[in-house]
Amino acid sequence: MLPATVLCTKADLAFGHQLFSHGRRTDLVSGHNSKMSKTSAHFGLKPKVKRLQLGRLCLCNKARRETLFTTGAGGGGGGGGGGGMDSILERDEKIRKLTQSILWTAEGVYVLWLFLLPYAPGDPVWAISSETVNDLIGLSLNFFFILPLLNAGGVHLLEAPVLHPMSEGLFNFVIGWTFMFAPLLFSDRKRDRYKGSLDLLWGLQMFLTNTFLIPYMAIRLNKVNSEYPPRTNSQLGSIMTRGASIVGLVGGAACLLSTFWAILGRGDGDFGSISDRWEFLLSYLSSERLAYAFIWDICLYSIFQPWLIGDNLQNIQENKVGLVRYLSYVPVVGLVAYCLCLDTEEEY
Repeated sequence: MLPATVLCTKADLAFGHQLFSHGRRTDLVSGHNSKMSKTSAHFGLKPKVKRLQLGRLCLCNKARRETLFTTGAGGGGGGGGGGGMDSILERDEKIRKLTQSILWTAEGVYVLWLFLLPYAPGDPVWAISSETVNDLIGLSLNFFFILPLLNAGGVHLLEAPVLHPMSEGLFNFVIGWTFMFAPLLFSDRKRDRYKGSLDLLWGLQMFLTNTFLIPYMAIRLNKVNSEYPPRTNSQLGSIMTRGASIVGLVGGAACLLSTFWAILGRGDGDFGSISDRWEFLLSYLSSERLAYAFIWDICLYSIFQPWLIGDNLQNIQENKVGLVRYLSYVPVVGLVAYCLCLDTEEEY
């Protein structure tokens, strides 16, 4: 049985077997073909060899990017190979459409249930109370505990609002996790399919979390449109990818501090023991729409994190791919690992 192969036109061969897939170049090396290296050297290219997995390979034809699915069809000749490939293409297309439908349905449920309908705990957006607004302003002022820590250090340019440490911990935990999604989004190999501004998307995600991330997850499953040029990162995107390790450390530290703050923070205040704080958290989740929404966000992030990381393992330093793959299923930790192990020498 013959192995799966990649087919390219003569024009592609002239450029050293380069495949252009999702806006990124992958150099293909096969056998002992010395012509490839000479051609690459002639054009000043430094190919970076990565292991290619059989099963899904790129078919280059006049600079159009299509996906070729190959099968190891049973013996006896080539009679059944075409049918096997067609069935895989059909199955993959059905899965893609079903996944998109589920995501768009989830977006509708998320907006209706958490923002508009009065049935979830707390008040909907159209009936939000002044107390909830004040809490939201106070939580925003205590972003990443900057003001409380400055006040504790003797700096009192602005006094930090005193809120329950459990609510502050939950808020900053979700925001810290959201912050670390930036390098992942700006290096996502399928981001070309999203035609809007990634800067704006991530900025809105920082405030409204999955209200905007769910649609992105659906849009990135669209078919590749070869008429559009590959997306180049904005200045913000370049900063976030090149400084991914800093983003990971800051976001991870914020999540860790949030956990300790929720349990031990404001010990000089009248916030009770750990059991008292746990009782407050349960009451908080069952009475405040904002806290209730954060639980949804944590659950959805736990799904989207390994999904996005798994689709972008080729962005990881080669000797750390296995580690990041396993850690990707651990909430927060996997995203910290992705940021710390991102190959910053690549252009995204």
